[in-house]
Amino acid sequence: MSASRRQVLASASAVGAGIVFTGALSELFAGTAAARSLGRTGYGPLVPDPDGLLDLPKGFRYRVLSREGAPLRSGEGPVPSNHDGMAAFAGRGGRTHLVRNHENRPTAKIRVPAVKGLTYDPEGHGGCTALELDSRNRVLSERVAIAGTAVNCAGGRTPWGTWLTCEETEDRAGDNGHTKDHGFIFEVHPTDPHRTGAVPLTAMGRFQHEAIAIDPRTGVVYETEDAFLKPFGLFYRFLPHKPLGGVGSLRAGGRLQAMRVPGVPDLSTVQETGASFDGIEWVDVPDPLAAVTPTRLQDYGTGGITHAQKLEGCYWGGSSVYFVSSFAHSAEGSAADHYGQIWRYDPHRRRLTLVIVFGPDTDVQLPGESPDNICLAPSGGLMVCEDGNGAQHVFGVTRGGEVYAMARGRQNIGTPEQPEWGEFAGVTFSPDGETMYVNCYTPGTTFAVTGPWHG
Repeated sequence: MSASRRQVLASASAVGAGIVFTGALSELFAGTAAARSLGRTGYGPLVPDPDGLLDLPKGFRYRVLSREGAPLRSGEGPVPSNHDGMAAFAGRGGRTHLVRNHENRPTAKIRVPAVKGLTYDPEGHGGCTALELDSRNRVLSERVAIAGTAVNCAGGRTPWGTWLTCEETEDRAGDNGHTKDHGFIFEVHPTDPHRTGAVPLTAMGRFQHEAIAIDPRTGVVYETEDAFLKPFGLFYRFLPHKPLGGVGSLRAGGRLQAMRVPGVPDLSTVQETGASFDGIEWVDVPDPLAAVTPTRLQDYGTGGITHAQKLEGCYWGGSSVYFVSSFAHSAEGSAADHYGQIWRYDPHRRRLTLVIVFGPDTDVQLPGESPDNICLAPSGGLMVCEDGNGAQHVFGVTRGGEVYAMARGRQNIGTPEQPEWGEFAGVTFSPDGETMYVNCYTPGTTFAVTGPWHG
């Protein structure tokens, strides 16, 4: 167990604040395409947007693809609220297909319209919409991809080119007006949603799902749980009966297991980057459907199970899966406090390592706390959606450890005296790496950002 040198990383010209990272950031990019083409610096200070939507560095520009309340191109109704997790898929002729989550609860301003053959629960307000873009990021079509789900937060793409959308809820039939149980994962086809329909992948568990990542070699699916109350969520793996079987194969079922780190009941107690734990255990979840007891509360026998607060982003890189704990607050029940962690699990070595600790230098209002959605940028490094307080940014992180502001939201959802800004979510890149797509959660807005990514 050893700690890497502590780096205080400043981007004063961009955001006027310092960010602290502890850890060897180069490990995040090992074995990835990003490791071969990494920028050494950011792209310069953010330039105020005269239209008051999105501040970007000089040379970058945005296009608004979609805003909540506008008519869907399909005529199925208005664009729903609460834009969240998202992925981009390659289409024919240079086209790009986006699948976008809508984290709608029953109180949502605009629900996902119910569509025949694509609706799971008529009383569920969440779901996904799908956009088709041409090579210049002009919207060719926009339609419902799945409806009748609830609180679709994040998810992840499959190796066969579909999106797994995750319900971040444990509502049962009868709760909040729902007619069916919720808390499932659903598969969504980006170009032919009727091919996947609205079928819950029940064997993958019923809990407050956040995100997934799939091992492209074995087909094992890793899942994070963003539970709101103590005991907090678990980190799971799903062993499919038909691994890497293509569209619909996850319906064949499999085994759901939860991670046990021997001697560590709560990941927040680990504070040193580089801390590693070998012999990670995976314990079968007694009742994946949580018919009586939530999965995180079930009996995992001697040794219990390992919990963590606010488990969010999840992605595969190189030979490992990475997952994010956005924060831990002892006042809310965590065993210790932190402002964000990134963990790496190597399945071959059965080793778990704390790679990065996030945190503001002196003030929790500064950038650098509560990392949420995260993605690898083709031109090098990471893009991180910060889900914290104050101004809302997409931050870039280079392999060398420099943190810079890539975008800042300007849509004030508060008042002139007490401004507030909607968080960013769903950051992803086009298949050719030339466009960054990102959502503003509130008001629901999807942006396409282009510019000198490789400069």
